[in-house]
Amino acid sequence: MDETTTTIRKRKPRPRRASDRGGVDRAVLGGAAGLRAQPPSMGEIGLSSFAPYLLNRIAARWNADLAEALRAHDMTTTKMRVLAVLSVSSGLTVNELSVFAVTEQSTMSRTLDAMEEQGHIRRRPREGDLRVREIFITEEGRELFASVWPMMYEKFSDMFEGIDAGEYQAFLSTLHKVLANVRKHDL
Repeated sequence: MDETTTTIRKRKPRPRRASDRGGVDRAVLGGAAGLRAQPPSMGEIGLSSFAPYLLNRIAARWNADLAEALRAHDMTTTKMRVLAVLSVSSGLTVNELSVFAVTEQSTMSRTLDAMEEQGHIRRRPREGDLRVREIFITEEGRELFASVWPMMYEKFSDMFEGIDAGEYQAFLSTLHKVLANVRKHDL
């Protein structure tokens, strides 16, 4: 792997205990109601204070806007995600790529077949284990991703308009903590 490749860090699953859900976390999630035996109702929390709802709305809007813009480049969201991930970390397996690109493995396999045929990626056996195939972005794939990146960056910038660097870093820190709490893979 080259210098631009990120290292995939393996994490050990942390044990879940009932005490992990108490204290500050519960109070933050349920306000004063966090101290009672029953969780607050959805009505008490409200949609505007329910983070999964907000995350879904944001992700759905981002994905819909991006899919529409990608059509002008004859590209799907899955193909763009593959190119984006491989432009940062080439040499991944199908399983790893499926996790990072947030795509079902069956969809990923079909997408990779088409992308290889189009010359955007190449697959080769892993050194030391010929059963494992690693996926690499080609120069054509890099050029294709480079053609859509300015549009993606503009949409990304628009999404965070009015948010300063400190707020953005705090947001990323929180998202990483949430991801660590919910992820099922070591990636």
